[in-house]
Order: sequence, then C-alpha cells, then structure tokens
Amino acid sequence: MAEASRAKLDDYSLERVPWQDRRSWIGIATMRFGQLSALSQFLLGATLGFGMTFWNAFWALTLGAVILEVLSIFIGIAGMREGLSTTLLIRWAGFGRVGSVLVSLVIAISLIGWFGIQNQVFAEGLSQLLGGPVWAWSIVTGLLVTVVVIFGFLSMGYTAYIAVPLFVLVALYSVGSAFTHYSLPDLVAMAPPGPHISIAAGASMVAGGFIVGAIITPDMSRYNRSAADVVKQTVVGITLGEYVIGLVGVLLAHAVKSGDVITIVMSTSGVIGTIILVTATIKINDWNLYSSSLGIVNLADTMFGKRISRAAVALVFGILGTVLSVLGILTHFEGFLTVLGVAIPPVGAILLTEYFVVRRFEPALRETRETGTLPPTYEAWNPLTLVAWAAGFAAGQWLHWGIPSLNALVVSGVVYWVLSVAVHRGRSVNFGSVSTYREPV
Repeated sequence: MAEASRAKLDDYSLERVPWQDRRSWIGIATMRFGQLSALSQFLLGATLGFGMTFWNAFWALTLGAVILEVLSIFIGIAGMREGLSTTLLIRWAGFGRVGSVLVSLVIAISLIGWFGIQNQVFAEGLSQLLGGPVWAWSIVTGLLVTVVVIFGFLSMGYTAYIAVPLFVLVALYSVGSAFTHYSLPDLVAMAPPGPHISIAAGASMVAGGFIVGAIITPDMSRYNRSAADVVKQTVVGITLGEYVIGLVGVLLAHAVKSGDVITIVMSTSGVIGTIILVTATIKINDWNLYSSSLGIVNLADTMFGKRISRAAVALVFGILGTVLSVLGILTHFEGFLTVLGVAIPPVGAILLTEYFVVRRFEPALRETRETGTLPPTYEAWNPLTLVAWAAGFAAGQWLHWGIPSLNALVVSGVVYWVLSVAVHRGRSVNFGSVSTYREPV
C-alpha cells in the first residue's frame, strides 16, 4: 500500500499508470493546448506573419501541424496503451538499457536547457514591463515553475485551467483591437512587412519548434483512457495551438508591421495583456522541467538500479536551471540545444517502428499490461538502434533539403526497419538482458 502511494505521489515515474488514475481527455487536451498557447508560439506566428502572406503562413502552419499531429497521435497511443512515460517505454521499444540512458540524458539536457532559456526570456519580459533586475525576476519565475512541477501532473493541470483561458482572451482582445484599424479582409490580403519566408522554411519552423514536444507525448498520454482520447486531445490541442495562436500572431504582425511579439501585444492590449501573455510561458516551461525530471529518474534506475524521487529531481533541476538563467549562461548554449533538437526526432521514429512494425517485445508487453506490471527483462543494448539513430541525426543535420526534423525522422525509421528485417528475419535476437528488479531505497 505504501509503495502504491509513493508511486502515485511520484506520478508513476517507474510504473505503468493504473486505469483507476487515468483522466478525462479534456483536461489533458487543455494541457496540450497550454504547451502551444505560450509566448513562443505567439512569437512563431508573428515571425511567419512578418515574412509571409496570410495564406502562405496558413499552409506552413498546416504542413507543420500535420507532421506534429500524426507523430504525436501514434507515439501517444503507444504511451496510452502501456501507461509508460517516454524514457521508460523506450526500454522495450528498440533502445534497451544503453539507448534508454542516452535518450534520458539527451532529453534531460535538452529540456532543462530550454527551461533555463525560456525562464530567462520570461524574466526579461517581466523586467521590461514592471521594472526590476532580470536576475531577480529569473529567481521568482524559475522557482514558481519549479513548485508547480514538484506537485506533478495534477498541479500542472490546474495551472493550465487558469493560464490557458487568460491567454486566449488576451489573444482575441489583441485581434479585436487590431480590427479597429483594419478589417479582417485587409489584414488577410496585406503584404508581409519583413523579409520573405518560403512555405517550406515556414513549415520547418512550425514542425521543428514543437518536434521535441511531440516525441515526449507519452509523458502526457499515459494518463489517457483510450486511443480515441489521444486522437481527440492531440487534434484539439495542437490544431487550436497552431491555428488560433499562430494565425493570431500572423494577423497582428501584419497590423503592427513588426515581428516583435512584446511590441505587438503592448500596442494592442496594453501592459495587463502583455503580463498575461508573458506569464503564459509557464505552460510550456513546466513541461520542459517535468519531462526532464522523468528522464533523470529513468536514468538513475537504468544505470544504478536506484529509485529516486521525481519531485526531488524537479526541485534540483529547477534550481539549477534558474541559477543558469540568472547567470545568463544558457544563451550561449542555444546552438547546442538546436543540435539536440535534431537528435531527438529519431527517437520517435525508432520507437514507432519497433512498437508498431517490428514488435519484438509485443508479447511481453501484452502479458504484463494485463497485470499492470513491467516485463521482467529488457535488452542491454541494441546496435541497430544506434546505427539508425546516427543515420537520422546525420540526415537532419547535414541534408539541406526539406524539413530537417522530418528528414531525421524518416531516415532513422527506414534504416531501423531495414536493419531489423535483415538481422532478425522473424527471429527474436537477444542483445543481452537486464532485469527490471530494483532494490528498495
């Protein structure tokens, strides 16, 4: 009983989420929309509007959203079916022990880096609006998000219920203010005020901007009750986030003739609206910290066989990210974090290929799914995964055609499937095994 209570308090970091703790898709869709209804998404829309016509921006958003929705739905269904977080699920989805450690490390570094960067942006926005030193606001905002994440999935849901409606009201009010000077047909027909952006480049920005969020969908969808719920929350959350927030940003960039989102909102909704807009960033930053903490919990379990508290990890990493944002160090790591953004899409492709096509671990997962436990063993390592991952990363990094994140996704998935067919040929090949048993700590 005590073990079950601890697992629930720790958001089932190393267990399947039991059916009695699954939740309504509406609340999860609100959190999904909250990930996209943030300053970063508004900025993306404004950037597209500054360099694209309305309809070109619409098609760029459409192409990017379709990529994200298809990826999120299938990865999300895997997470829902197994009730497992991303970094836990991949142990039985082609990565094994070594791959799971690498993925946990990459996701943790990437997301804690973006947590620090967005916290710095968050603080700089409040400093411009309300005064006071950026470092002080960095501490306030970083600790605020950390407290929300410590209390887990439930508190993040309550935060979404507050932040998301306020954000939407401000966005709609901003558009309404713009309509006092221009009609909707005028804004739609208006030429972009800035340098030209192609539809392909725009779609790359849209897909690349949230591809990591799509890969870590199981962290959220493991609380869903059915595949239909995953589809509904993904279509509603991503479609509303991309179209409502993105297209509002496009229209306002045309109206204000600027790609600076703070300038746009200050000129249309004033200081209060801008404060709400900036503080809505909490709804993407809490997921950055939450998923990175899940990754570290999995890493500690996989490498050392030790179970550590997700809440404690969130506290430590929240403080670390906050300190780094206070020091301003993280702005120097944006290029490195962008590289990590190309390294993560192959994880989703390999996961999907193994889980839905190759299916070597399907019998073990099915049997233990019925009892709510985990398969007793998993691979020590899988060399095919490492080869496919490297191929996908190379395609995303150096293939100068199309959408880099999509290139990485497709190449890694195809390479993994071809290698699996060639090596396994319908036989189960064991690359060593590791027990899931852990000594209590």
